Amino acid sequence: MKHRITRTCLAAALSACGIGPSLAASIVTEWNDAALQAIRITHPGPPIVARALAVAHTCMYDAWAAYDAEADGTRMGKGLRRPPSERTEANKHKAVSYAAYRALVDLFPSEQASFDALMTSHGYNPADTTMNPATPAGVGNLACQAVLDFRHQDGSNQLNGYADTSGYVPVNTPDVVNDIGRWQPLEVNGNVQQFITPHWGSVKGFALKKYDQFKIPRPAKPGTKAFEEQAKEVIAYSAMLNDTQKVIAEYWADGPSSELPPGHWTLFAEVVSDRDGHGIDEDAKLFFAVTNATLDASIATWGYKREFDYVRPVTAIHELFRGQLIEAWAGEGQGTQPILAETWQPYQAANVVTPPFAEYVSGHSTFSAAAAEVLKRFTGSDVFKHTVTIPAGESRVEFGQVPANDVTLTWATFTDAADEAGISRRYGGIHFLDGDLNGRALGRAVGANVWEKAESLFNPRRRPHGHH
Repeated sequence: MKHRITRTCLAAALSACGIGPSLAASIVTEWNDAALQAIRITHPGPPIVARALAVAHTCMYDAWAAYDAEADGTRMGKGLRRPPSERTEANKHKAVSYAAYRALVDLFPSEQASFDALMTSHGYNPADTTMNPATPAGVGNLACQAVLDFRHQDGSNQLNGYADTSGYVPVNTPDVVNDIGRWQPLEVNGNVQQFITPHWGSVKGFALKKYDQFKIPRPAKPGTKAFEEQAKEVIAYSAMLNDTQKVIAEYWADGPSSELPPGHWTLFAEVVSDRDGHGIDEDAKLFFAVTNATLDASIATWGYKREFDYVRPVTAIHELFRGQLIEAWAGEGQGTQPILAETWQPYQAANVVTPPFAEYVSGHSTFSAAAAEVLKRFTGSDVFKHTVTIPAGESRVEFGQVPANDVTLTWATFTDAADEAGISRRYGGIHFLDGDLNGRALGRAVGANVWEKAESLFNPRRRPHGHH
């Protein structure tokens, strides 16, 4: 499912046809596209994607801030501020590029060749490691190094491949459910799932003090009516899936081209940048705020996923209704029919089945609500007015069959888009109602908190007294 031609590709296509200068992409969106492409190729888990984008955009923002009259950087405050005579577009462009380059090579070393190519396409030398703050390259390198030094010690364990530092062991196995309320690793294509980054709740946030700063209710307990009802609701969705709901489940599943929800929301930020005619000043701030919202959302979400270690619908349905016939989606091209509960499957691609981490709360709901909150506050309005059309037959789950006709998804507001991302996981059989709705509420709180801190960096003189 193609989201849209990114502006860098489209610009290249147009200039190849001799159609004048590139579209008004800012250098920030070019580097964002480069980051997304690295994510699609290397396939990190959702929290790792959120952190990578936040690191890259924080490096870019800190380099940009050196050439702004007001904004403070995250690590060096006003320490890199350059005099007014140096605050040119060209210098901002160059400093931001060096910062982005250093960040992305650190985060995605296997993709360095493509980052080198982007640098040289702008006439910059990737091998220039100067730390002289009187040069834009030096500003970019210095700003980014300070961010990387901080982030290499942030609890993510990046330098050790993000390996778990918490000693997590699942209580269930693919064959035995010892506790129906807890997460069960599945065997998918011969491999037993490993919980992605169970230590993530201890990662240092941007504005978030600790993962459970914003409290959420406990999920339903096994043996209660609520526990059974939430499973029945997932079955009911499965039974009534129409083409639009199937498209919604798939469109949001891992982003239009596998950039995952944190990356998906930077594509929406690109849409806003295009729509509102942003230059480098607006984009440096917008992408910084959006990606730090998804970083903080990842920490809150994964902290709770680890705390509650909660069961996914697929396990609950198999165990609760074993031996019973249920009406549900019966698999590719089979539609809805009576099936044995223990054969029920989510509406997901066969190589996914269910994500490799606990259910509560929903990452999609939290990431999306947090990003939507920042986009709303940055633009001063919830109005989005964006549409995406999914061509007939483009389903990955039921290729060639779904949708029967083109389906256009329309979001009048950022909140609409976030809500649809949330409910998509219930249509897809991946989340329960509480995991979605409480994730949305958590995301809104996280997003508002991030925006308050971001604004205090953008406009330090307007910072409330006693607020640091």
